[in-house]
Amino acid sequence: MELNPEVYKLPARTQLRAIDENHIGIVKLIKSRIIQKDAVRIVEMSTQIKDVHPDLKVSLICTSNICSKSLALLQREGISVIIK
Repeated sequence: MELNPEVYKLPARTQLRAIDENHIGIVKLIKSRIIQKDAVRIVEMSTQIKDVHPDLKVSLICTSNICSKSLALLQREGISVIIK
């Protein structure tokens, strides 16, 4: 599993972390709240990752500052959330 964001055609500033074999995390440890607009971008990133490696499971690694609409959108898209 590759953790270089450029392999998945993601911006170079995107942080990826291996969680398990066939499980990758998009790291968003920011002080501000993750809103629905951010969640849409995360879903797009997940889609790009799955286009390259369809068998990978994708999660979001973030702080507890995430709005309920974002959380619902991510769960609907099959992206689990790991709170750090």
